[in-house]
Amino acid sequence: MIPIKTESAWKGTSDCRNCGIRDMVLFADLNEQDFGQIHAPIDDLELQAGTTLFAEGAGASAIFTLRSGMIKLVRVTPDGRQRIVRVLRPGDVAGLEALATSRYGSEAVALSDISVCRIPAQVINALGSSSTRLHKRLMEKWQSALREADDWLADLNFGTARQRVAHFILKMRNPADAQIATLFSREDMGAMMDLKLETVSREVSALVREGVIEPLDKHGRIYRVLDLPALQAI
Repeated sequence: MIPIKTESAWKGTSDCRNCGIRDMVLFADLNEQDFGQIHAPIDDLELQAGTTLFAEGAGASAIFTLRSGMIKLVRVTPDGRQRIVRVLRPGDVAGLEALATSRYGSEAVALSDISVCRIPAQVINALGSSSTRLHKRLMEKWQSALREADDWLADLNFGTARQRVAHFILKMRNPADAQIATLFSREDMGAMMDLKLETVSREVSALVREGVIEPLDKHGRIYRVLDLPALQAI
């Protein structure tokens, strides 16, 4: 854990250069004096795959901006099943509900090794109270996260198994290289799409055989999209 100096966060230097805070321009209108009023630390965390950032229902004390890697947000259904409601990627924020409620609405677990900035809720609340623009940005980000979660569930929980897997691959394409899609364990994919592990594996293998995608690693996590029109048409 590396405490980040507030002047570093303001200037966008060192470890904060690629932070989601900067990408979202949340702090764009704040000056160094604003940051100087903040006494709680902003921590840079490097966490291994499988690490839980926070549990569903736990007291919400901080938000996390994702700098690298992927995080899954998990909720327990009334019948006791775990459902992945969203996957976060660099630039996304986990735990935004900490700004309005006292509890986290889902469990956040690292899908891969990740780098995050942990920002105490009191820091955001203090800055938000002194910056109307920051408060507006935070609300916009929260609303955007809710819409995206709804879109994820709508796209990945309706249609045939083949359609769900195709939609998932399309969503997991790299923003910097749309030909590359990073997937994760078939079990986690099934939990997101409400499909059995065997079904997910079968559909991914079928797309490989048909030449729509090709694996780039031996673990079956990274794929190249060879026929985008065919994938989109499914």
